[in-house]
Amino acid sequence: IMNFLNKFFSKKIVLLIFLLPFFSNGQTTDSSPQTEIKYPQFKVQGLFQGRYLSGFTHGIDAATGLQHSNGDAVEDTFDIKRMRLGLTTKLSEGFDIVILANFADFKSDPKNKVLENAFARYIFSKNIGVMAGQFRPAFGIEELNPADILRSFDYSNQYTEFGNNGWASFQIGASVFGSFNLGKLPVSYAFSAVNGNGRNQVSDKDDGKQYSSRLAFELDKKHNVNFGVNGGIGEVLNNKVFAIALDLTADFKLTDKLILQTQLEAKQGINHYLYYSLAADSRTGNINDYEMRGAYFLPNLRYEIKYQKLTAIEFSCRYEYFDRSFKINSNARQTYTPMAGLEFGKGYTGRIEMGMQFDNYKHNIANTTAYDNNLFIIQFQGRFF
Repeated sequence: IMNFLNKFFSKKIVLLIFLLPFFSNGQTTDSSPQTEIKYPQFKVQGLFQGRYLSGFTHGIDAATGLQHSNGDAVEDTFDIKRMRLGLTTKLSEGFDIVILANFADFKSDPKNKVLENAFARYIFSKNIGVMAGQFRPAFGIEELNPADILRSFDYSNQYTEFGNNGWASFQIGASVFGSFNLGKLPVSYAFSAVNGNGRNQVSDKDDGKQYSSRLAFELDKKHNVNFGVNGGIGEVLNNKVFAIALDLTADFKLTDKLILQTQLEAKQGINHYLYYSLAADSRTGNINDYEMRGAYFLPNLRYEIKYQKLTAIEFSCRYEYFDRSFKINSNARQTYTPMAGLEFGKGYTGRIEMGMQFDNYKHNIANTTAYDNNLFIIQFQGRFF
């Protein structure tokens, strides 16, 4: 009976995502004459990110972080991180289809890779819109920012692990989103229902789904002070799972050209990805014993120089603490990522970044990626949008 009820209510929730906007009063009709707009309209976007990696720790691959006890590692390499091409097709006012592919994924087995975004979106008004397909569900700051405008080299370690667990990164499902005012306080929201087993999958791995929500409060528009609350529940192979997250942004204008931009984010949840990757005889019988948690703080000092083609100079240093299983076999990872960057053009059209990534584990485990590592990085990016 309980299995039947779970399936029944999960279908009701997904159906509600699609039907709710049609009962809203978001659309208005303007009877005044207007110039006819022709559809479809096409917009092409692209991103290239290339890197040079040099390891300062002997015996560790620069690209993968894998430690080799015999010292047989590639410690210096050039790498193409991303070569993205995207197309947004606007079919009518408020209705568009978005496709994004990363051709750099062809450098390894492209199965379940390459295609990133593939969704249809209809925005009824600023209050409500719907989206269905493959997309990144809103579950924190990083999920809302594309890789080309990050204030560090790449996403955080916790973003990757929560993506493995179906809460972040690219997932297949549906979402309702929008914004409203709570008195004088602007609030944005998103509610998502996803399979939770990653992108480009033939089917979900089971009948369980993962449901997540986000509320973001704009506390101070002038200083970009935003506070986000995120939560999710779901079922994976008949086990209940959850995830929670809090995030905060704030900008401080020190002078006319000097700005300090800050991000703070913390997450915790069941690591069912780790649990099911272990052999049955090497794990406990309780999935709740395997919880992950982490936090990072990212300050970015930006000087808007606007000299010829040089737009700005940036200095950032992200500190992150992450433990993918803090209850059993804890091996916390602390990562420091100092970076200096030059921005050319508008909106990071061109960007050169240089810095280090220092990884420190509580315990080093030979012949794995859980090993202390110091990595030097130079990254170049070019984008059009």
